Amino acid sequence: MSDFRQPQTSAWRRLDRVTDETSRYEAVRSRDGRFDGVFFFAVETTGIYCRPSCPAVTPRQHNVRFFTTAAAAQGAGFRACRRCRPDAVPGSAEWNVRADVVGRAMRLIADGVVDREGVAGLAARLGYSARQVQRQLTAELGAGPVALARAQRAHTARVLLQTTALPVTEIAFAAGFASVRQFNDTIRAVYATTPSELRAGAPRGGRTARRRATPTAGIPLRLAHRGPYQAGPVFDLLEREAVPGVEEVSGPPGARTYRRTLRLPYGTGIAAVDEPGGTARGRGRAAGAGAHPGGWLDARIHLTDPRDLTTAVQRLRRLFDLDADPYAVDERLGADPRLAPLVTARPGLRSPGAADPEELAVRALVGRDEAARLTQRYGKTLDAPCGSLTHLFPDPAALAGAEPHGPLGALSAALADGALRLDPGADRDAAETALHALPGLDGRTVAEIRTRALGDPDVAPPGPDVPDSWRPWRSYALAHLRAAGEPEYR
Repeated sequence: MSDFRQPQTSAWRRLDRVTDETSRYEAVRSRDGRFDGVFFFAVETTGIYCRPSCPAVTPRQHNVRFFTTAAAAQGAGFRACRRCRPDAVPGSAEWNVRADVVGRAMRLIADGVVDREGVAGLAARLGYSARQVQRQLTAELGAGPVALARAQRAHTARVLLQTTALPVTEIAFAAGFASVRQFNDTIRAVYATTPSELRAGAPRGGRTARRRATPTAGIPLRLAHRGPYQAGPVFDLLEREAVPGVEEVSGPPGARTYRRTLRLPYGTGIAAVDEPGGTARGRGRAAGAGAHPGGWLDARIHLTDPRDLTTAVQRLRRLFDLDADPYAVDERLGADPRLAPLVTARPGLRSPGAADPEELAVRALVGRDEAARLTQRYGKTLDAPCGSLTHLFPDPAALAGAEPHGPLGALSAALADGALRLDPGADRDAAETALHALPGLDGRTVAEIRTRALGDPDVAPPGPDVPDSWRPWRSYALAHLRAAGEPEYR
């Protein structure tokens, strides 16, 4: 049956729909940050919408309305709260888990597809008509693809206004708006202020960062996450895998910086992400009793074309698995006797993704040393190298033309001609089938590609059956075993 006619229920913990209003209001009343990004609430008497952990005085329940997305709240005429900044919360973990058309659409919209290709391009990637996509998103999320993309553009614009010295006109187009007038109208509608006033009212930290920002330092950002974040194992993995010329990890454990080059739709970029010391917990303002506000990773992104900011940010979020719900993962895995002590030792352990899914697939096949050789031989040299970062990883078309034979040639050709899709909206089952049809890819390589490149949270390598109690978080269960140095099965 079509996934339009039979929507897939999210596998992660959700509020029960029978007691939806009461449960959500209780989350708001207790300022429970676990649900930031999962839903938003708006107050009819003020015309403002907030995240559940907003520290403002809790409104009366009869004045509150709930929305699945910020775009739906904006579409209903509500403005973003200036105190809790609901547009800055981590994305809902639901979109990473879901494999149906809504989940795939949300991942593509986050990657900027609507801004670059329009609704028709989004629909073509999903394999449905634009009308079907519009109907399904509106019915389930309260907003269509244009409104969802508009909300994302507004957030990007706010970040640029408050953290960079770019002229307002440049910011309008960098954020994806078609005109300065559309940009001004959207900022007024979403934030109830003008772009200039929004810039002037930036928090002190944002103003300081903007004054100190330089072309080489790039755009300073805070990449938000919910709950605890085990940064050490993620940076350990990135350090082990780093391909010279494309990536580097510098600094001592607990204070490392990961840097890499990025191939983006409009140009290229260099991103740097700092490792927070220990487990990254709520480093921001406390959100109230019972709240779990999470924290952030400090990042800097230098772009040759500012229009790539939204895409670059989303790719870093997928790489560092920042939209995960560690509460749901840890609750489920912590109930398993074997995994319980591992979860206790590493709460908030993540399952890293990929900044470039096609690059990850090639690297999973050939290994780090061969990936370094391919980079030096076929990778594009940066116009302005930055330290040890000198190249972009070669794209599939270049590899397919340069080394057309063997497993590498087959994989590169399939990626280049579209027979294999690994973009954020790809059908995971179809991609796995296509991978198995290629020569030279064993089951473990395919599982790694599905886990990392496609961001699937529920993948286990081939072998003995894993306990059903690990579903739907088998990728995280295996991450715990590997981090602890334990065998995956016993």
